[in-house]
Amino acid sequence: QVQLVESGGGLMQAGGSLTLSCTASGSISRINTMGFHRQVSGEQRELVAYVTNSGTTIYADSAKGRFTVSRDNAKKTVYLQMDSLKPEDTGVYYCYANVIETLASYGITYWGKGTLITVSS
Repeated sequence: QVQLVESGGGLMQAGGSLTLSCTASGSISRINTMGFHRQVSGEQRELVAYVTNSGTTIYADSAKGRFTVSRDNAKKTVYLQMDSLKPEDTGVYYCYANVIETLASYGITYWGKGTLITVSS
């Protein structure tokens, strides 16, 4: 089994900065993509950003220029640096990782429990 533990959520003022982190643990042979989704109450979960094992990064249009996703493969951790926060960034942020477990030959996507970020104007 694989667990993802997030940290870094909270109440923020618009214009502020915040860093989320998410660490994977368990019987892990390799982690492919790691990233974050956001869910607003009553809406579907949507991609914010992700980073591949080789370091390629992809961002939602709303995150481009303000958020930076990165990872530390040795620590099995992904980070989301969020700058110039806006009220519309409010939501529950879920990290995810596509993991190839020990002795497995294919990846499974695991999710964290989510952390709430509220940005006030």
